[in-house]
This record gives sequence, C-alpha cells and structure tokens, in this order.
Amino acid sequence: MDEIPRWFLDARLNYAENLLRFNDNRTAIYAVSEANPTVKKLTFAELNDSVRRYRAALKHVGVTIGDRVVVYLPNCPEALIICLATTSLGAIFSAASADFGVLGVTERFSQIEPKIIFGCNAVVYNRKTHDALTKLKDSVAVLPTLKHVVVIPFVPDYSMDLSGIPNSVAVQDFLAMPGENIAPLEFEQVPFHHPLFIISAPKCIVHGHGGTLITHLKEHKLQSNMKDGDILFYFTAVSWMMWNWLISSIALGTPIVLYDGSPIIPDYYRLWDLADEIGITIFGCSARYLTTLEEHQISPRTHNKLDKLHTILSTGSPLHSRIFDYVYQEIKANVLLGSITGGTDIIACFAGVNPTLSVHRGEIQSPHLAMAIECWSEEGIKLEGDSGELVCVKPFPSMPVHFWNDPDGGKYRRAYFDKFPGIWNHSDFCLVHPVTRGIVMLGRSDGTLNPNGIRFGSAEIYSIVGQFKGEVLDSLCVAQRNPESGNERVILFLKVSETKKREKKPNIFPLLKCIIFDELMNRKKDKNCVI
Repeated sequence: MDEIPRWFLDARLNYAENLLRFNDNRTAIYAVSEANPTVKKLTFAELNDSVRRYRAALKHVGVTIGDRVVVYLPNCPEALIICLATTSLGAIFSAASADFGVLGVTERFSQIEPKIIFGCNAVVYNRKTHDALTKLKDSVAVLPTLKHVVVIPFVPDYSMDLSGIPNSVAVQDFLAMPGENIAPLEFEQVPFHHPLFIISAPKCIVHGHGGTLITHLKEHKLQSNMKDGDILFYFTAVSWMMWNWLISSIALGTPIVLYDGSPIIPDYYRLWDLADEIGITIFGCSARYLTTLEEHQISPRTHNKLDKLHTILSTGSPLHSRIFDYVYQEIKANVLLGSITGGTDIIACFAGVNPTLSVHRGEIQSPHLAMAIECWSEEGIKLEGDSGELVCVKPFPSMPVHFWNDPDGGKYRRAYFDKFPGIWNHSDFCLVHPVTRGIVMLGRSDGTLNPNGIRFGSAEIYSIVGQFKGEVLDSLCVAQRNPESGNERVILFLKVSETKKREKKPNIFPLLKCIIFDELMNRKKDKNCVI
C-alpha cells in the first residue's frame, strides 16, 4: 500500500471530458456573491463553450500537458472554467483562495513553478471591498516561472489598472488571443494516474484524473444518492478540497451552486434564503458554521421554507452531538444529516453519509464504500468502543499519485506510513461505536491545527515566527480543544530573549499576531488564536 498502487494501467481518460459530458440548455451552475448578489445561471452548453474559449487561449500561449496553471480567485464560475480548460489539456490545476495573504499564495505555488496565474481585481467580503491587485502583484514578484498573469474583473467598476504587474493582461484580451476561429473542444487522453490537481502546502499533494473522478462519482451517486432534480451547494473556497469535490458532481448532470462572500451577511439566514431561492436539495457546510447558528439561536425552520432540502452535509471538524439536535429541531426535521470525514490528503471521504442507515447523534454513519478504515491502538490493535487512530488497511483509488518534488517517495511514506508500516495512518483520533458501528471523530492526532474548522499546519506558524530570530528564542504552537463544545483554539507560546525584554521597544506580540493574521490567515481574526 505504501508503494503507491497504480490502478487501471491501460485506461486513458480525461477528468474534464467526463465533467463536460452534458452539453444542453439545462442549468449547470448557479453563481452568486457579495460582489455580484444577483444569481447568475450558466447552462451546460454555455459552460462547454466557455471552457472551449479558455482552452484555446491557454493553448495559444503554450500551455501543454504537465504544465501548471494556477488561480488566485474567489469561488466564481471562472475558477471552474479555468480548471476544466487546464485539465482538458492534460495540464495540472492548483488554486489559492482570493482571501489568502501573499505568504500563503507563494508557499502554495512557489514549489510547483506555474506557467500562468489567473487573479482578480478585488473581492467583497462582509460588505467591504478588498483590493486584490496589490496582493497579486506581490505574489507574482516571487513566482519567477510565470509567463502570463491574467486578471478577471470580479468586482464591477473597481480598478483594473494592471500597469504595475509584469506580463499581465485583462481576461477579455487573453481570450481574444487565438482569434475568432476557435477549434472544437478536445480532451487530452491521459493515464488513470496522470496528475490532475496539486493541493495543500507544504506537502504539495498530487491527485490524479482517474482516482479523483471515480471516487467523487461514487460519493455523489452512491453515498449522497444524487438524482435528477438535485442541486448541490457546498459553502467552500477554491483552496479547500471540498471545492474540487463539489465541481465533480456536474459529471452526473447535477447543477452546483457557487457562493462567494460572508455566510452571515446581511444576516445569519443568508445561505438558507439562497437555498429557498434556488431550490437547493443538498446543503453542505462546515461544522463550525452550524455551531455558530446554534450559538446565536438561529432558526431556519421558522424563517425559511426549505421544502426542496433533503440532505445537510457537514465536515471540516467533528460535529458535536448537540448540533445534531439543533439541526433536527431548528433547521428541518425530515432531513438526512451527514457528518463526513476525509480530507485534502485523499481529496475525498473515508466515511460519511449513508442513505440506507439511521442517523445517530454525534456519529458519522458508516465508512464509505471501498474504504477499509479501522480504529487502531498505538500498538496497532483494532479497537471497538475505545478511541484510537483512524487507519486505512487497504489501497483506494484516490490515494495521492505522489507529492511534488518527492522523486523517491520519501516524504509521501513519512506522511502516512511511518507509524504503522504499510498501513495508511490519517492522523485523526476516532472511535467506532460497538453497537451502531458509527464513527465518532475526536480531532487531529498530529500537528495540524483546526480553529473554526480551518486547517493549517503549525509549521506555517513557525515559518512566520522565524522572521523574529533576534527576538524569539523558541516557540511552541499547540491546539487546545474544548471537550464540551468541540471547538478548538490555537495557542502560540514564545520564549523572548532577555535582551529584548530589557529594551524599551514596542511589544512584539501585537506585531507578530498582525503578521500571522495578514500573511497567513487573512480574515480569520478571532478569539481562537492566542499569543
């Protein structure tokens, strides 16, 4: 299993071709944002044509199989279109959310040496317009392999002054480069394990065309029971693997909803109002979002109709038992609440929703099909009714095909197979209920930090602390979990030099905290990060 198994060696396919198998006038995408609050619809035919135009432009500037194309964008149709145009060529797609700071962008993209980046002029969040061109310019300056910088006017009537960004072009001019005679849409046929996505720094996990596609279709069609008439929404950013998971559902002809902006502006009912307006049937969000609604005593059951809604999915962190009660009491009684778990490492779920089983409060219903997961003790003994490590004892198609810049696979093996040789260790604590067989997630068992369901590594914090070498002698970044609420906060301990303590200079704590928020977490400022 630790030798990275290869599946369907003689198969040739293309992820984008499967997602674009429908080419009719049914709605494929509903898009709405704070910047563009009116719901925009894109049909399957329009989606196909847009991908054709972007593909032609990418090919015109020399993008070919194996090249890296990246986006620094909000959750908008253009991100999906660029993804499909890129992967149709056999090139590799990677994404950073528009709310990332410059450090977060460069750490994600510098290792993979992209040829082209797509950015935007600005974004709107919490009723405030945030300039994106300055961050794009600063990011481009430290990505020397870029040949082209394409800018999308995401916020209407906001500046599109690109004079300070080298090799930049507005998207309408980029799309005009191939001329008017654009070839029909074609798809590079690649091996099952050919690189599709690169996600997450610093690992730079590479996922393949076939494994991603077959696993997502299993989860959408079989586990989530998607049918004709369903509309799928997941509140996510393009940098989270749930975005990749979301977009794959259009291969089934299932329309998706792309939302960008605050989920609680103008009020806490924003997303539920959207569910009524569009007719969302499957509603996905983070556990933290549901907890926030519960804490503020929000009752969509009394405020909204939600007559089309039949499934609510939750992930990002464990879903506390009382939130199960809240969902059924205050959102909708006759809904399937599916807590799901998996992650970036597998771009999929190990366990989650199962329409054939009952829901038990605080539990994930069952392992997903073909996921041989177990709960193990530190000694490698299978456990039931006791907490232990979540492991997978057999190979599965959505295992990463490799890590970027890891030619001998050493980083890959150390990440998952060091603790239990030959067995995938997911670094999650869990418990398997001895009667229901449901799975209770208890949090991370490694150095991953997860405040408000937003995961990042302690190493990312340490890289920022390292900028203060003369002032900070040592540091320790840890997570503190509240056993009652299930919430987590991050605490950073610092050992400051005696010299700096004696000097009459401004305290470094506020400065360090400001850099962490601005460079890494951006708008994630809250009480869950303590220095």
